[in-house]
Amino acid sequence: MAGMFGIHGKEISLLDAGAGIGSLSVALIAELASRQQPPRRIRATLYEVDSMLAQLLERTMAACSGLCADRGIALEYEALREDFIDAATSACALPLTRTPRIDFDCAILNPPYRKINGDSDTRRALSAAGIEVNNLYSAFLALAARLLKQDGELVAITPRSFCNGPYFKAFRRDFFSRMVLHQIHVYESRSDAFRDDEVLQENLILHAVKTRRRPESVIISISLGPLDPNPRMWRVPYGDVIHPRDPEMVVHVIADEAGRKAADVAGQLSSSLEHLRLSVSTGRVVDFRARPFLRATPETGTVPLVYPFNLEAGRVVWPKPHPRKPTAITNEDATGDLLIPSEIYVVVKRFSAKEERRRIVAALYHPDQVRCPVVGFENHLNYFHIDGRGLPLPLARGLTAFLNSTLADTYFRNLSGHTQVNAQDLRRLKYPSREQLLLIADRVGEDLADQRAVDRTVEEVLDLVYSV
Repeated sequence: MAGMFGIHGKEISLLDAGAGIGSLSVALIAELASRQQPPRRIRATLYEVDSMLAQLLERTMAACSGLCADRGIALEYEALREDFIDAATSACALPLTRTPRIDFDCAILNPPYRKINGDSDTRRALSAAGIEVNNLYSAFLALAARLLKQDGELVAITPRSFCNGPYFKAFRRDFFSRMVLHQIHVYESRSDAFRDDEVLQENLILHAVKTRRRPESVIISISLGPLDPNPRMWRVPYGDVIHPRDPEMVVHVIADEAGRKAADVAGQLSSSLEHLRLSVSTGRVVDFRARPFLRATPETGTVPLVYPFNLEAGRVVWPKPHPRKPTAITNEDATGDLLIPSEIYVVVKRFSAKEERRRIVAALYHPDQVRCPVVGFENHLNYFHIDGRGLPLPLARGLTAFLNSTLADTYFRNLSGHTQVNAQDLRRLKYPSREQLLLIADRVGEDLADQRAVDRTVEEVLDLVYSV
């Protein structure tokens, strides 16, 4: 993180919000001190509300000050036992008070990861400062961006969740109206970097600069975890990372050559679900709420209840015994709103297990497998439909093949670091045209389980169309 900064000068002011014992600040100060032309003076402002950590932070910075003096660098520091959000929102609301400073050259952050309650004082203070966020880490980033001077630099390690999705849309618009990306480093492991916080998503380090001058490219690097000795690194055009005409300013993390190819193809996909006249919804059956109507095995008066474990090799397999899950739901007036007509649908898992290779796992539900008037899809599934009814079989087969292709999975990974695939995520994707989906279906046939054949067919159809 310290090595990402390009900041230089005789005097450098440093912000570390949520400093802990000062590890990040010391790393950055050591980096600055090791340069051929180190700064003569460093002013560090550090925030830490935990009293025990704050005591250790004082010791760390005192020792660091002595080492800087040996190098001829004057280190001035303030270790503030204050809430950073309270202090920073006050500074943004009353900039003339100049407390805290609002002209930092650089900020280095490992912000806390915790949701912000909608009716909390913190949320109200942030709103008063013009910041609409739902997590502390995005609040720290938004405030740090405001406290930097022009051309100031920020490096932070955070979860990747801000990169896409509606919850962080306001944050992205706010942050990237001030900052431009220079580098993104992705931790491929969902658990290593944030093991103690149980954050089951990819984590990243971002380097951004406060300027309106957008660079031509962004450096993307990736490693398995913090101790991986061989990170991979390359440059990606800035417009491929944040599309210039995207109002939601989604950050596409293109992690390898497969990601670049997927981005190139996805950039040419012309159809949205609206263009295809398709909709996607989340399964209506929340099992713990519908418990009185669930049955362990099928019986008279019940219909299939489809769970994620029923998705197998591109098809919905039912019934499929499960020791802890029911397989059927009663068909009666009380469950009428939970069930949909038993027709042809494409079903997608909402959550992928840590050991699964794919984020998007899709399957074709065909009513011929079980003769019944209606069916229930459990809440951990999404399903594609046409105004609440089923899809034509060829279209459903082509859509299933596309979603299960390596190309689509890589395209989705460019957009999202989550293990979760929400209906909103599926609405954001671009899709092949209806004609292309039908051509994919015709070439794949009924065998949706052959991954190599699916991948080959999808790539051939899309490459053929675009080359023409």
